[in-house]
Amino acid sequence: MNEPYQEPLKGTTTVGLVFSEGVVLATEKRATMGYFIASKKAKKVYQISDRIGMTTAGGVGDAQQLARVMTVESSLYQIRRGRAIAVGAASTLLSNLLNANRYFPYYVQLLVGGVDEKGPSIYSVDAMGGATMEEEIVATGSGSPGAYGVLEDRFKKDMNEEEAIELAIRAIKAAMRRDAGSGEGIHVVVITKESYMEIADEQVQKALSALAA
Repeated sequence: MNEPYQEPLKGTTTVGLVFSEGVVLATEKRATMGYFIASKKAKKVYQISDRIGMTTAGGVGDAQQLARVMTVESSLYQIRRGRAIAVGAASTLLSNLLNANRYFPYYVQLLVGGVDEKGPSIYSVDAMGGATMEEEIVATGSGSPGAYGVLEDRFKKDMNEEEAIELAIRAIKAAMRRDAGSGEGIHVVVITKESYMEIADEQVQKALSALAA
């Protein structure tokens, strides 16, 4: 007797949080195909505008295609209107794109975060195009329950940049310890009104060592 079909397992953990001056986006680097670790250096945070980033959970091909489209559309928006696209407008554009393809959906769950004239903000966007503005913290992917446990316990309003980076790393680390779909390393991006900055691996490792001490 044939065994029933089972969907391939997918896993990841992405985290977003708002601090006093901006937004921190963080992910781990493992990409899986069922129980097989397909990549240990998967990119899951994409810069789609000068001060906006997008994290991805789900199918790698779908995520990369959406990142390309959003980067182009954000550039066209700035050329046509003479100003950078707002975080809310970018999430709405992404929402419309996903909703228009809901019958042949992109298998993704996304975070769009950054800083615009209204300040820092993060939006969660699902595969059907639902977009929700997250006030403070958000996590997606199979490791999100573990990440949320840390975020809910330790987040506080008006954290500074250093505190926000440390909390994001701590949350991803917690998810990696219990979720088989998450692992290999941590990628952290900090977005403020002055810059979009990827935190160096050496700084991430230093923070991890401090947490283990």
